[in-house]
Amino acid sequence: MVRLLAVAAGMIVANLYYAQTLVGPISASTGLSPGAAGLVVTLTQLGYCLGLLFIVPLGDRLENRRMIVTGIAFTSAALAAAALAQSALVFLLAALCIGLGAVVAQVLVPFAAHLAPQASRGEIVGKVVSGLLLGIMLARPLASLVAGYAGWHAVFAGAAVALVGLALVLHHKLPQRLPVAGPAYPQLIKSLWHLFATTPVLRRRAAYHAALFGAFSLFWTTAPLYLQGPGLHLSQTGIAVFALVGMAGAVASPVAGRLADAGHTRIATGVALSLGTVSFVLPMLAPASRPVSLALMVAASILLDMGVAANLVLGQRAIYTLGAEVRSRLNGIYFALFFAGGAAGSSIGGWIYATHGATGAMAVGMALCALGQAYWVTERGTANPRAA
Repeated sequence: MVRLLAVAAGMIVANLYYAQTLVGPISASTGLSPGAAGLVVTLTQLGYCLGLLFIVPLGDRLENRRMIVTGIAFTSAALAAAALAQSALVFLLAALCIGLGAVVAQVLVPFAAHLAPQASRGEIVGKVVSGLLLGIMLARPLASLVAGYAGWHAVFAGAAVALVGLALVLHHKLPQRLPVAGPAYPQLIKSLWHLFATTPVLRRRAAYHAALFGAFSLFWTTAPLYLQGPGLHLSQTGIAVFALVGMAGAVASPVAGRLADAGHTRIATGVALSLGTVSFVLPMLAPASRPVSLALMVAASILLDMGVAANLVLGQRAIYTLGAEVRSRLNGIYFALFFAGGAAGSSIGGWIYATHGATGAMAVGMALCALGQAYWVTERGTANPRAA
């Protein structure tokens, strides 16, 4: 069941990231200007944020299997619309809907936490999140490879078909889970603010990951543009190989889960944030040599993916200890907040790259990670780190 949940989470969340390495061809095909190219990624992340706030909380009220299968079917329809899009407006509306539907991945992760015993919850959640992260990391090279041979429309068409198959498998394999009767939907949504206001650990973990994920989104929005540019001249296939190497960062998630289970969350968080900062310093050291510049970019992508993978698991492990009856809502708030950071990062990244080039983009990414580190330092004076 853990393997099934991991594969499903990866397949669902991958749909948020197919466009990241296709920003150039999609923008050119649909008529988006270079300064607005970041919207290709931003609209998907914005839809995901909205879904996290208004759909994921229903995981604490509705039967989970039906909710997951319905969300996957909706996402498949949105992907089909993106595949058929000929204009920027149609594609961006489809991207928004893809984000809305893909939030069911965040019903699957709390589902795994419900199944897991307390003593190994961090490790099991880490395994499911590993699948989710592999989906994110595989999405980029897969999209580049398919687009290189069949065009970007084929990427979204293939993803739509794959999700239909996944929905059928989950309908037959997932056990039903009907949560204990909770508040009506309006009260459920109103409770989100109360949970945010009264849960310091949620606010802290969301702030850490919003900074890191904003930097991550900025990197993967601008890196393909830089790699295709006059300095490196990579093809879509070359970008696919570059993104594939970055998958090595996924190994950090189960390790982070075990560290959290052992009580080392705070120091592991500091390491994860530091990896993010270093990953943006490396490309800024790039010399005139093309091979060395490319090697530094590869190292940066691995370190950044490691930091994001580790910090995500550490945050989820922390908030999943706060009560099963509100787990979906806490998870939804957590993801919505840091995906808002991601949407901001991708949007700013496109504009910064268009106006200040790769160096400007890397400097902004480094600053975002440094903000997260500065906030992490304040945790040292907390008597109870779990509560603040």
